[in-house]
Amino acid sequence: MTSLAHPGIERVAATLAAAGHQGPVRLLPDACRTAAEAAAAIGCAVEQIAKSIIFRLTSGQAVLVVTSGGNRVVEQNVVAALGQPLGKADAAFVREVTGFAIGGVAPVGHLQPPVVFIDQDLRRYDEIWAAAGHPHAVFPLGFDDLVRLTGGTVIAVC
Repeated sequence: MTSLAHPGIERVAATLAAAGHQGPVRLLPDACRTAAEAAAAIGCAVEQIAKSIIFRLTSGQAVLVVTSGGNRVVEQNVVAALGQPLGKADAAFVREVTGFAIGGVAPVGHLQPPVVFIDQDLRRYDEIWAAAGHPHAVFPLGFDDLVRLTGGTVIAVC
């Protein structure tokens, strides 16, 4: 991919610009649908990848959990923080509520604002990388930026 001209990437870039975030969207030569692929392409540790995982409430609202690339979400921890059960989100639901395909889900720029939880382990890194609306696009940010941009609640997700 050689152009930022993609609706998802443009929406993320506009959201970041409107919030005053200076980190540029970076295009990667190959699609990166996993944290390991993204880390290898960027040249960072897999733990520096901010994975955006979508769950679904029974009400139909999305819950976004942004976790360190090396971590696996323990759903019970999210349920405890949320106070209600979580359901799995299929690819169609993810695209409907976020506007992004799985593998390119950004932590910002969703079509429908989700409830957001952020993995406290991401705090360990000065620089983290998140998807920017497409599997070929990422952007850098700091932990405090992630919290500010998403309005998320920091929890132990694993």
